[in-house]
Amino acid sequence: MWLGSCASSATAAAALHKPVAHLRPLLRVSASCSSSPASPTVAARGPSPSPRPGVAATAMPSSNSAPTTPADETTAAAAAAASGFRLTEPSFLESLMPKKETGVDRFLAAHPEYDGRGALIAIFDSGVDPAAAGLQTTSDGKPKILDVIDCTGSGDVDTSKVVKADADGAIVGASGTRLIVNSSWKNPSEEWRVGYKLVYELFTDTLISRLKKERKKKWDEENQEAISGALNQLNEFEKKHSKPDDAKLKKAKEDLQDRLDCLRKQADGYDDRGPVIDVVVWHDGDVWRVAVDTQGLEGNKDCGKLADFVPLTNYRIERKFGIFSKLDACSFVANVYDDGNLVSIVTDCSPHATHVAGIAAAFHPEEPLLNGVAPGAQLISCRIGDTRLGSMETGTGLVRALIAAVEHKCDLINMSYGEPTLLPDYGRFIDLVNEVVDKHRIIFISSAGNNGPALNTVGAPGGTSSSIIGVGAYVSPSMAAGAHCVVQAPSEGMEYTWSSRGPTADGDLGVSISAPGGAVAPVPTWTLQSRMLMNGTSMSSPSACGGVALLVSAMKAEAIPLSPYTVRKAIENTAASISDVPEEKLTTGHGLLQVDRAFEYARQAKKLPLVSYKISINQVGKLTPNLRGIYLRGSNACQQTSEWTVQLNPKFHEDASNLEQLVPFEECLQLHSTDNSIVNIPEYILLTNNGRSFNIVVNPDNISSGLHYYEVYGMDCRAPWRGPIFRVPITVIKPIALSGEPPVLSLSKLYFKSGHIERRFINVPIGASWVEVTMRTSALDTPRRFFLDTVQMCPLKRPIKWEAVVTFSSPSIKNFSFSVEGGLTMELSIAQFWSSGNASHEPTCVDFEIVFHGISVDQKVIALDGSESPMLIVARSLLASERLVPVANMNKIRIPYRPVESNFCPLPTSRDRLPSGKQIIALTLTYKFKLEDGAEIKPHLPLLNNRIYDNKFESQFYRISDSNKSVYSSGDVYPSYVKLPKGEYTLQLYIRHENVQFLEKLKQLVLFIERKLEKKDFIQLSFYSEPDGPIVGNATFKSSILVPGEPEAFYVGPPSTEKLPKGSPPGSVLVGSITYGIVSSFNKKEQNQHAPASYSILCVIPPSKIDDNTEKGVSVGTKKSVSERLNDEVRDTKIKFLSSLKQENEDDKSAWTELVASLKSEYPKYTPLFAKILECVLQESTADDKISHHKEVIVAADEVVDSIDKEELAKLLSLKPDPEDEESQKTKKKMEETRDQLADALYQKGLALAEIESLKPDESTEASAKDVFEENYKELIKWVDAKTTKYGTLTVLRERRCGRCGTALKVLNDMIQENSEQPKKKLYDLRIQLIEEIGWAHVSAYEKQWMHVRFPPSLPPF
Repeated sequence: MWLGSCASSATAAAALHKPVAHLRPLLRVSASCSSSPASPTVAARGPSPSPRPGVAATAMPSSNSAPTTPADETTAAAAAAASGFRLTEPSFLESLMPKKETGVDRFLAAHPEYDGRGALIAIFDSGVDPAAAGLQTTSDGKPKILDVIDCTGSGDVDTSKVVKADADGAIVGASGTRLIVNSSWKNPSEEWRVGYKLVYELFTDTLISRLKKERKKKWDEENQEAISGALNQLNEFEKKHSKPDDAKLKKAKEDLQDRLDCLRKQADGYDDRGPVIDVVVWHDGDVWRVAVDTQGLEGNKDCGKLADFVPLTNYRIERKFGIFSKLDACSFVANVYDDGNLVSIVTDCSPHATHVAGIAAAFHPEEPLLNGVAPGAQLISCRIGDTRLGSMETGTGLVRALIAAVEHKCDLINMSYGEPTLLPDYGRFIDLVNEVVDKHRIIFISSAGNNGPALNTVGAPGGTSSSIIGVGAYVSPSMAAGAHCVVQAPSEGMEYTWSSRGPTADGDLGVSISAPGGAVAPVPTWTLQSRMLMNGTSMSSPSACGGVALLVSAMKAEAIPLSPYTVRKAIENTAASISDVPEEKLTTGHGLLQVDRAFEYARQAKKLPLVSYKISINQVGKLTPNLRGIYLRGSNACQQTSEWTVQLNPKFHEDASNLEQLVPFEECLQLHSTDNSIVNIPEYILLTNNGRSFNIVVNPDNISSGLHYYEVYGMDCRAPWRGPIFRVPITVIKPIALSGEPPVLSLSKLYFKSGHIERRFINVPIGASWVEVTMRTSALDTPRRFFLDTVQMCPLKRPIKWEAVVTFSSPSIKNFSFSVEGGLTMELSIAQFWSSGNASHEPTCVDFEIVFHGISVDQKVIALDGSESPMLIVARSLLASERLVPVANMNKIRIPYRPVESNFCPLPTSRDRLPSGKQIIALTLTYKFKLEDGAEIKPHLPLLNNRIYDNKFESQFYRISDSNKSVYSSGDVYPSYVKLPKGEYTLQLYIRHENVQFLEKLKQLVLFIERKLEKKDFIQLSFYSEPDGPIVGNATFKSSILVPGEPEAFYVGPPSTEKLPKGSPPGSVLVGSITYGIVSSFNKKEQNQHAPASYSILCVIPPSKIDDNTEKGVSVGTKKSVSERLNDEVRDTKIKFLSSLKQENEDDKSAWTELVASLKSEYPKYTPLFAKILECVLQESTADDKISHHKEVIVAADEVVDSIDKEELAKLLSLKPDPEDEESQKTKKKMEETRDQLADALYQKGLALAEIESLKPDESTEASAKDVFEENYKELIKWVDAKTTKYGTLTVLRERRCGRCGTALKVLNDMIQENSEQPKKKLYDLRIQLIEEIGWAHVSAYEKQWMHVRFPPSLPPF
């Protein structure tokens, strides 16, 4: 997910990703300033409780600082007012693209030629628009963007189909459109490769929404014109025939009314899936060329013609781009791969990347104050956001981006994407990043995340990876007053409230440095504006990256050896401190980037070894895990002295010389502790290439409760100017213990000003499972916004996080409840938003109470084994008396599948060849599943889901398609639910890695299809106080009062067999949740509101019961003798054998004909035989002589009809059989089967007659022959409703024959709507034919666009 935020002055922009419990991409879009800053929209990847809106921020007081008193607040406010921060026009423009804060202005004033020239930055993001303002040239006139690449594959078009032009110079495109080729295009081979793309698959949701509105407006005008025409025709008919008595006139009027109704319904059901663009590729003798036909976009046949398109080639060759149309104003790039068999159409999937690129390197010669940080730097755009996923990153995109960065010999990478991680500094992507940094010397800079203000919220990869420089977001008074347009700017700069904080789970600092986290920068042309305001760590990262690009430019110009190790040390050791409080390092990192100071440091370090210092820490007595810092979080850890072994290893680049660099390396280091009373260390160590270990003793016994931060660092005795050359971060959190029944934490009279944060660390009592919170505000004169966060850390799990954004318009009370994990330390973070209340002199007074509740059970996950036996549950309350009210509901079912096919394929293109030279291999697994009814489903892969950065497999991607090859859903590590109609489906799973042995182990990977049950099918489980309760039916358990410490036992019964979902195969798993308690301290209106602590409950579907009738044998009521039954079996076997014969050649057909003749003579009136013969005839190939084939069908159908005594059949069907008479029931069923055979024969005969008539339209036929169709139809409607889905096609054809296309279309539309299964192409083809016969060109064009969605010729590339 991206990590920026963009807000409009009126409304927050829609988030790029669906809500997930990860980092929030807070992206604000603002065309102009507003009187009050809006908050960013929150979004993220993966499952999420409640997404949080909010953006912008401030540095806050540390959690262990004393609360501010009202007097202090008033004094501070008065001082800020007195300071009277004012802007001039130049300073206002400067605030829109902040550079003073990081010393960029000073640096460029001293070194104007070091403005990024010679530096190449790879932008890993959502795709940069090469047409955006400021991104055409550098300050010294070079091309700004050297390459634009879609690394995800979402814009790929299969162009493997080869066609040749006809005599008129026209080709047939992949969409079926006839395209005129420009005669001036050079194509020696005369081979044209064609493909097509639904253009909306290339656009962002925002752009699609705009286009849909504009296109619908035009379509509505055309449809309204057609409605007016239809209404006029109906009115004229009624005037001419005021009282039509004739049946034909009534039908004619009905037809006109049906036309009018169809048009109106068409408008109601309008859903624009976008036009199709045809893509044509050819080789001109030098390079591959691409042209695009975009006529469908503007609806003007004179615009967007293929022949008028200026051909493109790979962007890096000519650096040219195209624009789809004036309507969308969206630029695109084309890149050709695999010898012309694949074209990548590259667009952006959000404005995010263009904004990021503009901050880093935009050049505006007319407005130099709006230049990016490094206007002389060049860029490559590597799109890692996948349009199919809304803009989420994929493993494929990340790896291809790294390959491109190495191939282009980039100096820097900026990546403003990320999310929480299970394991820090771990995973396939991290391994490749380490190689890129260590071997190829690329400096990697990334956003730390927008998930603050709580600690432990830094995201991967920026905040959790040792090789990546993670950047926090800073806001200065100038930025607040200018870019954010706040009424009164803060007196000092600060970190934004939402900027993520460290430490990481393994103790690393998390945030490396801070940089300005907001700017007004370029955005894509399709937004119809040139710049907008966004803020987030997505913006601080390119601000820092641009600053580092200045360093790179200067170091190259002055021949200073360039290394990520040197650069990182320079920027960290020269950063300006934002706060004097040690604990704030977890917020700001080492401080605010200062480019000028960093350059002086790099100059002075010119002759030093290019080396970094890797730290690996283990607690004495433990071999694992290997940590990067010391992190004591919890009361037990703070009650005793602990000793830690630090292994310090110098790390050189891979090409370092053994004799010249490794052997001579030796440094005498003096060790320092920021607090010797807590952290004890040796004084000196001698470090050589083979590393050195030393011990640290931490004694937190006497520290106060709260957050404490210390460091151990090493100084070079011979060059103390270098500053710390390594640091060991030490974070100690000492929680407070609660007492009482139930335990309560009360915080009274907390005073908040803008950006102030209060942190409390609580030892959550063992036995607690949920909390109930009351927040009361007073003493406020303007609305105030608060961020509330709680975080608990659990080994090998993502942080357990609850968050809420609360706005108080006036003094009031708000209540919350959420689940907690007993026995784990919980951070409670209360923050007043950085820009909230900044114009007020009154601090906000807050009273906060948090009450802990809990019901503990002996097993958190309840797994019922599918038997009739209930499961025993033992519940306890360890904190206070609680009301035990168990409730369990099963609302989903997971059905396991194994692949029916697995294929390995080495990927053919250079974009999938790793820098090491290894080619990536793809494993495609194919799964088949069937839905008996429409349902909402989601694929589930326990091994791979929910991990992108902390996963040793490179990537995963799936798609679900139907039998028509129409793709219903795509996804990656975070599968989402999709609603599917009844039918059969194929799921293809695509997994990539360069190690085929790893992929071999996944060939039989189990996948679950998780299906939501309809609400009416939810299964509520029952509880009992006795083990035999489910069978006997008594001893129901409803509720009880738990006394502290006293156990209460009860049973949960399995679901009854009758309630199990139909068609659930044995081995499937019912999934649901179980809760035990109720909220007690508030919500008086809902006395039985369930506690938020819920747990999983599973039930295995048992084997199906054996049918009682399977062993009964022959029905008791049968009257047939053994001989008769034998004859019947022989007859049925012969008929079955007949259907198995294939008629592939003349000999086969002759043998089949002989067998048919023999069976007819043997069973002359046996209707099932003739029905089977008809079925076989229908299955014959019709390519040679269609008319003869249809005549055969008519003959076979007539034989079925003649074999049936229709009078006897009608008589038997009219009788009501005795429901208790088995024989009469069997007779009734047999008669219904015969009726169906009769109706099917009449139906097939009617279709054949209509086909013959259409194939011989000019051949005159006698009136009696014309009546055959009508007579056949009238016979059919005697037996069945001919307008149903099964027989409706014949009714459509009949109405069409009679010239009543309106009625035919109405019947056909009803058939399509009533059909709950997957679409049938022949019905939609027929619909288009009827619409064209009526003359509705706009409806026909709309339906033809949908045909590409419903019935694509092939599946798209992965």
